Parts: sequence; structure tokens; C-alpha cells
Amino acid sequence: MDGERNRLTVWGFLKGLFKAVIGLSLLAQSLLFLLILVTLISITSNASKTLSGASGEGPSLEVPDNGALLLNPRGVLVETAPPEDTLGDALAAAFGARSENQISVHELVRVLRSAAEDDRIDVLVLDLQGLYVPSIYASKAHYVAAEVEKFRATGKRVIAIGDYYSQEQYLIASEADTILLNDFGGLEIIGYGSYGTFFKSALDKLKVKSNVFRVGTFKAAVEPFLRDDMSEEAKLANRAYLGVLWDQYALAVDENRDLQTSVKTYANNTGELMREAGNNVAMAALNAGLVDQLMNRPDQIEFIASLVGRDDNSKYGGFRGVGYETYKVSAKTPEIRKDSAKIAVVTAAGTIVDGDEPYGVAAGDTIARQLREARFNNDVRALVLRVDSPGGSAFASEVMRDELLKLKEAGKPVVVSMGSLAASGGYWISASADEIWAAPTTVTGSIGVFGYVPTFEDTLAEVGVFTDGVGTTPLAAISAAGMGPLPEAYGEIIQASIEDVYRRFTSLVAEGRGMSVERVDEIGQGRVWIGATAIEIGLVDKLGTIDDAIASAASRAGVEDYDVIGMTRPKTPFEKFLENLAGAEVDAHADVAAQMFGGTSSRSVDMTKLVRFALEEGRFLLGFNDPQGVYVRCLQCPVAY
Repeated sequence: MDGERNRLTVWGFLKGLFKAVIGLSLLAQSLLFLLILVTLISITSNASKTLSGASGEGPSLEVPDNGALLLNPRGVLVETAPPEDTLGDALAAAFGARSENQISVHELVRVLRSAAEDDRIDVLVLDLQGLYVPSIYASKAHYVAAEVEKFRATGKRVIAIGDYYSQEQYLIASEADTILLNDFGGLEIIGYGSYGTFFKSALDKLKVKSNVFRVGTFKAAVEPFLRDDMSEEAKLANRAYLGVLWDQYALAVDENRDLQTSVKTYANNTGELMREAGNNVAMAALNAGLVDQLMNRPDQIEFIASLVGRDDNSKYGGFRGVGYETYKVSAKTPEIRKDSAKIAVVTAAGTIVDGDEPYGVAAGDTIARQLREARFNNDVRALVLRVDSPGGSAFASEVMRDELLKLKEAGKPVVVSMGSLAASGGYWISASADEIWAAPTTVTGSIGVFGYVPTFEDTLAEVGVFTDGVGTTPLAAISAAGMGPLPEAYGEIIQASIEDVYRRFTSLVAEGRGMSVERVDEIGQGRVWIGATAIEIGLVDKLGTIDDAIASAASRAGVEDYDVIGMTRPKTPFEKFLENLAGAEVDAHADVAAQMFGGTSSRSVDMTKLVRFALEEGRFLLGFNDPQGVYVRCLQCPVAY
């Protein structure tokens, strides 16, 4: 009996000890998490104070006299990037993920302009291998290239170095005085294309019924569900805008490199030119006049050092200079004077969604609030709306347009500057502006509405599953839609809604652009146009950059002395924490999946991109949150991931 009691006592003690250990462990983890959280927020706050200034020069930086600026950005070139802080990288590391950087095209241009005026910088070294420029962002590459040309016009030298140049990287590099290519490297110029995936046969085999709703005859957006190939009409339209993209690219490169034979010839005959060069792609590029010299990495560094001097302690490989990430901290920021006239810039970048959302989408409520703040700010004399969006929620688009109309009623000119993409809903919010500027390579238009509802009654019937029931109205059967057929009455409602939205769309474009509704319908019906053509048919007023649009807005407001301000509210450290936490988790999931399927080899890099693409696609679908379920989005527009 005593032995049994002793055993129970010992067992009770062990259970209590085990619970205590678990409790202490949980407490320690909680305290550790709290400590990390406080530390990260503190680091972010301090970093923000250190790295940011209201205006002017920014923190001082030791830049060697007569040195080089190594422009070596690492990340995706985008319209707007989240504010920088140390928290994102810290969280990514904590989750075992690599932080994927985004480079704002305007930040890159700001650095180039500052370096052009900096007497300490004699040479600009372009190392663009880490800069990813999706082909749909061609206008951004042209914008950066034009800024490199302005830098060179100051009399300073520009040298491009690299192991490999992509098509858009080379467009920027072509502005250099000298282009160096690794003798074991390459140059990829392939032109532009638009290729889609078509599902009709697959849907037929699965017995999925496609219920398509549309307005007009141009139906490229719904072709993937109705055909197994691209229609001739769609090919004709796509060739038109892709041809302009390609012409603009070739025109710039041919002029920059003073080519006797167009770069188009190189792209069309790369294989033959390689054979003539002993199957060496680098030598083929040299023979075609696309690069000036072939050098390995050490020789490229020596070439730069011969211009600006050696520095064996330099972390840039041995020449005297400063890198992009370091230099941009001190690059000049235009001073914002307290009592000056202001031209406000509001950016709508990404898919248009309803509500308040973080960076990466054009949130209707967020942007409407910024427009409203500009309207009530007495210092703001005019507004430039920068649009870089394929569209999205029709409701959110109209919420933003309503605020733009209020700005105009308040007597403040509204000028739209289109980025790489301002189509469908992106054009919806642009159409009522006093003036629209676009780049020659801007993809715009896509004035159209469509709907697609798949149902699976025949698919389920194949395995013996059927749907049946009764309802008080013909519309009650919608509760079974998908499992059963789409009720005819509901299909009529969808079609009527789409026709109404298209009527509203064409009417607001006609009113804003001074056209007849019939003319808008003629150039609308979902068709995509390129900027250089859009100006000819009246969809835009002028071709130029955001700088041109700002100057035009100031002129319309009758002001010559002004400052440019953004209306974005800086995020608090805690908001950054929550946003970066979500982003780090996505990166972590992508990396873990890549490790599972791709191991640690270079193949895992492609797998990471594939998994991240799938995760982003899921996030893209969640962005379809229009309260009425009606969207004006360009689905045939190429979108970069």
C-alpha cells in the first residue's frame, strides 16, 4: 500500500514537474517573442529616423572625389515600392526566407539625377544584372534609359558591365559610352510576344459548361474558354500594340548604338550570327556592334579602376566609388517649402480593389481619401494622378473617379500620367481628367466588360451526381448554380448588368474625352491600344513622362514656382511589422516548398518563383472583392509577377 502511494506521489510529482517545465517553456517563448517584437519595432523606428529626412540632402556620406557610382540595384523595377525599413529583412530571415526587393522607378531616377549634379561622381557604372524589368514594364526601362542619357549629357562617362544582359537591361545599358560583356556571357534580345493558355478542349472533356457574358464583338478576354487558339482578330490587335513596343525598342537601341544594321536583324538571326561567331553568343553580340569589348569580371573591374583609380579596400571590387544602396541614402531629395504652391501626386498602381489595402494594389478607399485630402489642402493647386493598373473593381474605380470630379469642381486641374499599364478600370479612372499623358509604350484602352460563370452539372452527371429541388422564384435556383445549371433568369440579370456597366463606361469616356458614344464603342469593346496609337484615336492627349504631366498640371493651375508632394501617409512601425510579417510568411512558404521539390540546387530558384507565382495568384483572386461582383479588368494584358 505504501509502495503504491509512493508511486502515485512520484507520478504526481513528475506530472507537476512536466507541467511546470511546459509552462516555463511557453512563458520563455512568449517573452522572447515579445522581446524580438519590441526590438524589431525599435530598429525600424530608429532606421526610419536615420534614413529619412523631410527634404534636402539627407545624411552625409563619404564619397571619394572623382569616384564612380555603381548603379547595381537588386530587385523588380516597379512603379511604387513599400517604404524601406530593416524589419522586412529581419522577418524574412526569421522565417528562413529570402527578402524579395522592389525598386521604385522614381527612386532610381532620383539617384541618377542626384549623381548627375554630384561633383564627386565622375563615372556611372551600370551593373544591371540584379534588376528585373518585366517586358510589360518597357516604359519604365525607357524612362530610366532617358535619365542615363541625361547623366551622360553632363560630360560624365557611363560604363555598363555585366555577365549577361536581358532585353530590358540592355535597353538601359545601350545609353552607355562603353558596354562590357563577359566573354563567357550572353545577350538576350527576343522581341515581344503575347501568348495565352486556352481551355476549351479541356473544359469539353471535363463536361464543364461555360456561361459567357459579353458586350460587343471583340471577345479576346473570353477566348481562352471558348477556343483552343487565339482568333485572327485577337492576333491582329496584339500584333498592333506589340509591333509598336518592338519598334520603340529598336529605334532607341539603334540610335544609342549607332547601328548600321538594326537590332531587329540580330534578334531575327541570332542562331546564324552565333554560328558565324563560332557558336559564341558573346562574340556574336560583339560582331553585331551591340557591345564594345568582351572581358571577364576581373578585367571589367580593372577597366573601371583605370578611370577612377584603385581602392583595394573597396567592397565594390577594387575601384574607388560608392554603391547604389549606400549612395541613395544621401541622394538629394527636392526640398518642400512650407508656404509654397504644391502639385500633389497620387499613385494608383496595381489591381483596383475595394476598401483599404496595403502596397501592391490600388485600393479605392485609400486613394479616394488621398484625393480628398488634396482637395481640402489649400496649398495644393493641381493634382497629377499616376495610373499604373490593369483595372479591377468597377465600384472602386467609380469611387476614385467621383473624388477626381470633386477636385475638378473645386477648381483644381487634374492631369493623368499613365505608367506602363492603364487599361480597363485604369482607363475608367483616367477618362475624366483634364488631360491625359502616356508613354509611347503604355498599354491602355481595354474599354470593355465581360463575365464568365462555369457550371458543372454535366461533369457531376458522369459520376451519378444530380441536383434538383424547388424554389419560390426562378432566381432561387441560383443557390444550386455550379452544381446545377445557371438559371436562365439569373443569366439575363448578369447580361443586363454587364451591358449597363459597359454603357456607363462608354458614356463616361465619351463625356471625358469629347467623343460620341458610338466612337467610343468603335474603339472600345475590350480592345487594347498602345500609347503611340492611343494618341491618334483620342484616348490620350500627349506623349511624355510624369515630369511632363507635372509641368502641365502646374501650367494649368497658373503657377510657376511650386513643389511636388505625394499624398501617401507614412506607415507606422507597427503597420510595417504586420505587413512585413505577412510578406515574410509568403516568402517562407515559397522557399520551403522550393526546398521540398527542388532541393538546394539552382533548380530551387525556379521552383521558388513558381510557388511564389501560385501564392500571388491566390492573393490576386482574393483581390476580387467588388461589392457587386462587377469588374473592368484587362485580362489579356500581360501582367508581371
